[in-house]
Amino acid sequence: MQTTIINPWKWQTPMGYAQAVEVAQATHTLYCAGQAAMNAEGKPTGGDMSTQIGVCFDNLELVLRQAGYSMANLVRLNYYTTSVAAFFAVYEKATSRLDAKHLPTVTLFEVSALAFPELLVEIEATAVK
Repeated sequence: MQTTIINPWKWQTPMGYAQAVEVAQATHTLYCAGQAAMNAEGKPTGGDMSTQIGVCFDNLELVLRQAGYSMANLVRLNYYTTSVAAFFAVYEKATSRLDAKHLPTVTLFEVSALAFPELLVEIEATAVK
């Protein structure tokens, strides 16, 4: 698989995403359900936004690994959060988990609630190889 990042500007790169990612000759696409701060028993875990982002990425990496993918295969992330302000206060927690050479496209949504009242953030992903 070959990907090309399309960035007409430079401002988004330090924010950890690309404006577009072209995928040439992908053989497989993995659509991941939203990964939240849930433990192996399906119960919400983690307290603050930073902790929950970490657990979301831990869960996402586990799903990717089980399917034979890695963070470098990500081409799209959708972040759903109950507070954009709280999310951006610890945004580096999210960007530090991404492969800097293969930045995905990103969209951020503020929502009134997630599946459980304790959840503050959920991450949905698409990966290719």
